[in-house]
Amino acid sequence: RMFKRWAGISPKRFLQFLTTEHAKKLLDENRNVLDATYESGLSSPGRLHDLFVSIDAVTPGEFKSKGTGVEITYGMHPSPFGECLLALTERGVCGLIFLSGGMKREAVSALQNQWEGARFSESPQTTKPLLDQIFRPTPHANQPSISLFLKGTNFQIKVWEALLRIPPGSVCSYEDVAKYLGEPAAARAVGNAVAANPVVFIIPCHRVIRKIGVFGNYRHGTSRKKAMVGWEVARRYRREVSA
Repeated sequence: RMFKRWAGISPKRFLQFLTTEHAKKLLDENRNVLDATYESGLSSPGRLHDLFVSIDAVTPGEFKSKGTGVEITYGMHPSPFGECLLALTERGVCGLIFLSGGMKREAVSALQNQWEGARFSESPQTTKPLLDQIFRPTPHANQPSISLFLKGTNFQIKVWEALLRIPPGSVCSYEDVAKYLGEPAAARAVGNAVAANPVVFIIPCHRVIRKIGVFGNYRHGTSRKKAMVGWEVARRYRREVSA
């Protein structure tokens, strides 16, 4: 009963969505999903459920300064996929990290290493409203867009922007993303950029799987990646059934 309340479907149906056969079917169905969403304008800015997401990349000067002068507020919160750390600046979300085994100190250290010159303050009450907006969006409500303030190379930013075009309940392969970017031989580089994603779930790196239908490695655990994909496929399934 608790599982069905979380996923909206039975455990048996959920597991069917996670088989290699179903993953291959999703890949085939969504082979051109990046081009389709680009043409429709669905993800410009990117779309997450009923939210719109835009990326504000740091400038070269800000990159070199390692975040000097930036004020980062963070909080630890439960989510549908385990406890997470959400970090904000006045220009947008700069970090969303899942805590493996409750390793809060390690998560904060990872964030501090990425923004060495920034000032940090913990304020869960500040980050909580945005966390609800990310994981529990209200359908058909006029919600504000989510801005991301990210550090990354030009190629990483291009990959992250491409991932925002993959709709919930869909998946793409690393090769699909590379082809979309006009660099079909860059699947490995795409994989590295996916692994470097600093705001997991918002930038949906979990929606990229191997072309053979295997979910592949995930920085926050393959089980969590499967849970996210299954959860989103279940939401899509329920919408289609009720339509």
